[in-house]
Amino acid sequence: DLRSSVFVFPQESPSAHVQVTAKLEQPLSNFTVCLRSYTDLTRPYSLFSYATKTHSNEILLFKSKPGEYKFFVGDKFLLFRVPQNLESEHVCASWESATGIVGFWLNGKPWPRKGLQKGYTVGVPAYILLGQDQDSFGGSFDAHQSFVGEISSVYMWDMGISTSGVIDAMYDSPDQTPIFGWRNFPYKIVGEVYLKP
Repeated sequence: DLRSSVFVFPQESPSAHVQVTAKLEQPLSNFTVCLRSYTDLTRPYSLFSYATKTHSNEILLFKSKPGEYKFFVGDKFLLFRVPQNLESEHVCASWESATGIVGFWLNGKPWPRKGLQKGYTVGVPAYILLGQDQDSFGGSFDAHQSFVGEISSVYMWDMGISTSGVIDAMYDSPDQTPIFGWRNFPYKIVGEVYLKP
């Protein structure tokens, strides 16, 4: 149970990351990803990267600059513009294949919904990691897109969740059972990343 812990990424790195070792058996036609991050970076960086053999950006949560998130599904992306402020940011993004509708929440507040990749299916097997952007399956990182700072409260579900579910996840008490989550998080640290209270 990592509830009172965070992963600290202390410096820019061409390799350091946290691998999520959960094994996904089935392709995804719906999913939600949530996490909390805290950083003073102003350059682009990757938070959550889910790559398959065919798509390096099968799912990617990427902050391209202060005030702008990019959310990828199947190598295509949407932009979400957010206020700039130096505080920890809790972000959730959900996607459903049937409509292509993407939900996005910042600190529990929903943004206007948009559409992306209607009818698509997110593939398996996947290499899932925090703190780097994969340009190939499990590798091809760019230090200039690496995360520096703190990441915690990481969750992924194989369904959409409501705003109340997002708020529950913010406080590490999700009402829906995730594929993986912060209270039973399967991980392997690669390189210089530290788990700290």
